[in-house]
Amino acid sequence: MRGYMLGIITALVVLAGIAYFYLTLGYLDVRADVSPSSFESNYAMKFLDASVDRHAPPGDSPVQPTEANLRDGMHLYQDNCAMCHASPQHPEKKFGHPFYPPVPDFLKDAPDMEENANFYIIKHGVRWSGMPAWGNTLSDQQIWTLVTFLGHMGKLPAAVEQEWQRAEARSQQPEARSKK
Repeated sequence: MRGYMLGIITALVVLAGIAYFYLTLGYLDVRADVSPSSFESNYAMKFLDASVDRHAPPGDSPVQPTEANLRDGMHLYQDNCAMCHASPQHPEKKFGHPFYPPVPDFLKDAPDMEENANFYIIKHGVRWSGMPAWGNTLSDQQIWTLVTFLGHMGKLPAAVEQEWQRAEARSQQPEARSKK
Protein backbone atom coordinates (compact mmCIF):
# COMPACT_ATOMS: atom_id res chain seq x y z
CA MET A 1 0.00 0.00 0.00
CA ARG A 2 2.87 2.36 0.84
CA GLY A 3 4.43 1.83 -2.61
CA TYR A 4 1.08 2.50 -4.27
CA MET A 5 0.68 5.85 -2.46
CA LEU A 6 4.28 6.78 -3.23
CA GLY A 7 3.58 6.04 -6.92
CA ILE A 8 0.50 8.29 -6.93
CA ILE A 9 2.39 11.12 -5.21
CA THR A 10 5.31 10.75 -7.64
CA ALA A 11 2.93 10.81 -10.63
CA LEU A 12 1.24 13.98 -9.32
CA VAL A 13 4.59 15.70 -8.75
CA VAL A 14 5.77 14.75 -12.25
CA LEU A 15 2.51 16.03 -13.80
CA ALA A 16 2.77 19.28 -11.85
CA GLY A 17 6.36 19.68 -13.03
CA ILE A 18 5.39 19.07 -16.66
CA ALA A 19 2.57 21.63 -16.37
CA TYR A 20 4.93 24.15 -14.76
CA PHE A 21 7.54 23.82 -17.52
CA TYR A 22 4.87 23.83 -20.24
CA LEU A 23 3.60 27.17 -18.93
CA THR A 24 6.92 28.81 -18.05
CA LEU A 25 8.51 27.89 -21.39
CA GLY A 26 5.69 29.70 -23.22
CA TYR A 27 3.92 26.77 -24.85
CA LEU A 28 0.50 28.00 -23.74
CA ASP A 29 -0.79 30.23 -26.53
CA VAL A 30 -2.42 33.26 -24.89
CA ARG A 31 -3.31 35.19 -28.06
CA ALA A 32 -6.82 36.60 -28.19
CA ASP A 33 -7.12 36.14 -31.96
CA VAL A 34 -7.04 32.33 -32.02
CA SER A 35 -9.65 29.80 -31.00
CA PRO A 36 -9.38 28.72 -27.38
CA SER A 37 -8.29 25.22 -26.51
CA SER A 38 -10.99 22.66 -25.75
CA PHE A 39 -9.92 22.73 -22.09
CA GLU A 40 -10.39 26.51 -21.93
CA SER A 41 -13.72 26.35 -23.78
CA ASN A 42 -15.03 23.69 -21.42
CA TYR A 43 -13.71 24.97 -18.12
CA ALA A 44 -12.85 28.69 -18.09
CA MET A 45 -16.40 29.90 -17.42
CA LYS A 46 -16.92 27.14 -14.85
CA PHE A 47 -13.83 28.36 -12.99
CA LEU A 48 -14.99 32.00 -13.20
CA ASP A 49 -18.48 31.09 -11.97
CA ALA A 50 -17.06 29.09 -9.07
CA SER A 51 -14.80 31.97 -8.02
CA VAL A 52 -17.62 34.52 -8.22
CA ASP A 53 -19.97 32.22 -6.28
CA ARG A 54 -17.36 31.85 -3.54
CA HIS A 55 -16.51 35.55 -3.21
CA ALA A 56 -19.69 37.47 -4.09
CA PRO A 57 -21.58 39.03 -1.18
CA PRO A 58 -24.73 37.16 -0.19
CA GLY A 59 -28.17 38.44 -1.05
CA ASP A 60 -29.92 40.43 -3.71
CA SER A 61 -29.68 44.08 -4.61
CA PRO A 62 -30.86 46.44 -1.88
CA VAL A 63 -31.92 48.87 -4.64
CA GLN A 64 -35.58 48.46 -5.52
CA PRO A 65 -36.51 48.46 -9.23
CA THR A 66 -38.44 51.72 -9.09
CA GLU A 67 -38.71 53.88 -12.19
CA ALA A 68 -36.27 56.42 -10.72
CA ASN A 69 -33.72 53.76 -9.76
CA LEU A 70 -33.97 52.06 -13.16
CA ARG A 71 -33.48 55.41 -14.87
CA ASP A 72 -30.42 56.11 -12.68
CA GLY A 73 -29.08 52.63 -13.49
CA MET A 74 -29.68 53.24 -17.19
CA HIS A 75 -27.65 56.46 -17.00
CA LEU A 76 -24.82 54.65 -15.19
CA TYR A 77 -24.91 51.94 -17.87
CA GLN A 78 -24.84 54.50 -20.69
CA ASP A 79 -21.94 56.39 -19.11
CA ASN A 80 -19.81 53.39 -18.09
CA CYS A 81 -20.89 50.19 -19.83
CA ALA A 82 -22.48 50.85 -23.22
CA MET A 83 -19.21 51.31 -25.10
CA CYS A 84 -18.31 47.68 -24.50
CA HIS A 85 -21.68 46.02 -23.85
CA ALA A 86 -23.79 47.93 -26.47
CA SER A 87 -26.87 50.12 -26.19
CA PRO A 88 -29.84 50.86 -28.46
CA GLN A 89 -27.96 53.88 -29.84
CA HIS A 90 -24.79 51.85 -30.42
CA PRO A 91 -25.88 48.26 -31.11
CA GLU A 92 -22.43 47.52 -32.49
CA LYS A 93 -20.11 47.62 -29.51
CA LYS A 94 -17.31 50.15 -29.95
CA PHE A 95 -14.75 48.44 -27.73
CA GLY A 96 -16.06 44.97 -26.99
CA HIS A 97 -14.96 43.19 -30.17
CA PRO A 98 -11.19 42.85 -29.69
CA PHE A 99 -11.42 41.38 -26.20
CA TYR A 100 -11.04 37.75 -25.33
CA PRO A 101 -13.07 36.31 -23.89
CA PRO A 102 -15.64 38.23 -25.94
CA VAL A 103 -17.49 40.96 -24.11
CA PRO A 104 -21.17 40.04 -23.60
CA ASP A 105 -23.59 42.04 -25.73
CA PHE A 106 -26.39 42.81 -23.29
CA LEU A 107 -28.78 43.88 -26.06
CA LYS A 108 -28.66 40.39 -27.53
CA ASP A 109 -28.07 38.40 -24.36
CA ALA A 110 -29.24 40.07 -21.15
CA PRO A 111 -27.21 39.34 -18.02
CA ASP A 112 -28.58 36.24 -16.32
CA MET A 113 -26.27 35.95 -13.34
CA GLU A 114 -27.48 36.43 -9.80
CA GLU A 115 -27.49 40.05 -8.63
CA ASN A 116 -24.74 39.47 -6.09
CA ALA A 117 -22.55 37.92 -8.81
CA ASN A 118 -23.10 40.91 -11.11
CA PHE A 119 -22.26 43.25 -8.22
CA TYR A 120 -19.04 41.37 -7.49
CA ILE A 121 -17.93 41.34 -11.14
CA ILE A 122 -18.68 45.03 -11.65
CA LYS A 123 -16.97 46.03 -8.43
CA HIS A 124 -13.86 43.86 -8.79
CA GLY A 125 -13.60 43.19 -12.55
CA VAL A 126 -12.37 39.98 -14.15
CA ARG A 127 -8.67 39.34 -14.45
CA TRP A 128 -7.32 38.45 -17.91
CA SER A 129 -10.36 39.92 -19.61
CA GLY A 130 -11.37 43.43 -20.60
CA MET A 131 -13.67 43.85 -17.59
CA PRO A 132 -12.21 46.53 -15.32
CA ALA A 133 -12.88 46.88 -11.60
CA TRP A 134 -15.32 49.75 -11.07
CA GLY A 135 -15.08 49.70 -7.26
CA ASN A 136 -12.74 52.70 -7.18
CA THR A 137 -14.91 54.70 -9.61
CA LEU A 138 -18.47 53.87 -8.55
CA SER A 139 -19.86 53.63 -5.04
CA ASP A 140 -21.50 50.41 -3.84
CA GLN A 141 -24.87 52.17 -4.10
CA GLN A 142 -24.18 53.09 -7.73
CA ILE A 143 -23.06 49.54 -8.52
CA TRP A 144 -26.22 48.09 -6.95
CA THR A 145 -28.30 50.60 -8.94
CA LEU A 146 -26.54 49.43 -12.11
CA VAL A 147 -27.10 45.79 -11.13
CA THR A 148 -30.81 46.49 -10.66
CA PHE A 149 -30.97 48.04 -14.14
CA LEU A 150 -29.13 45.06 -15.67
CA GLY A 151 -31.59 42.67 -14.06
CA HIS A 152 -34.54 44.57 -15.53
CA MET A 153 -33.21 45.53 -18.97
CA GLY A 154 -35.81 43.40 -20.73
CA LYS A 155 -38.74 44.59 -18.64
CA LEU A 156 -38.33 48.33 -18.11
CA PRO A 157 -41.32 50.57 -17.33
CA ALA A 158 -42.63 52.27 -20.48
CA ALA A 159 -41.17 55.71 -19.66
CA VAL A 160 -37.73 54.30 -18.91
CA GLU A 161 -37.87 52.04 -21.99
CA GLN A 162 -38.65 55.05 -24.20
CA GLU A 163 -35.73 56.99 -22.74
CA TRP A 164 -33.49 53.92 -23.08
CA GLN A 165 -34.35 53.60 -26.77
CA ARG A 166 -33.70 57.26 -27.60
CA ALA A 167 -31.11 58.47 -25.08
CA GLU A 168 -27.56 59.25 -26.06
CA ALA A 169 -24.81 58.69 -23.54
CA ARG A 170 -24.63 61.66 -21.23
CA SER A 171 -21.41 63.47 -20.63
CA GLN A 172 -20.26 62.71 -17.13
CA GLN A 173 -19.87 65.59 -14.76
CA PRO A 174 -17.13 65.18 -12.14
CA GLU A 175 -19.72 65.04 -9.34
CA ALA A 176 -21.62 62.28 -11.18
CA ARG A 177 -18.48 60.11 -11.26
CA SER A 178 -17.52 60.58 -7.64
CA LYS A 179 -18.70 58.27 -4.93
CA LYS A 180 -21.79 59.41 -3.17
